[in-house]
Amino acid sequence: MKLKVVESSMIHAVGYNSKTRELEVVFNSGKVYVYEGVPPKIHRDLMAAGSKGQFMRAEIIDCYPCYELRSRRR
Repeated sequence: MKLKVVESSMIHAVGYNSKTRELEVVFNSGKVYVYEGVPPKIHRDLMAAGSKGQFMRAEIIDCYPCYELRSRRR
């Protein structure tokens, strides 16, 4: 999945696969999570959000099933 670096104090990069509806998020802590069943609109709204961290907490974290990938080094 291709990741795009974002401007955020919480998130380093975001990737999205519209076919599988998987959202991959690399947090600044180095942890990587994949959120499943995320609609394209939610991904677009995340990328357009003024505060990506606030959007993640309000609309994605604890709203979609997820699993942690092995942490990545930036």
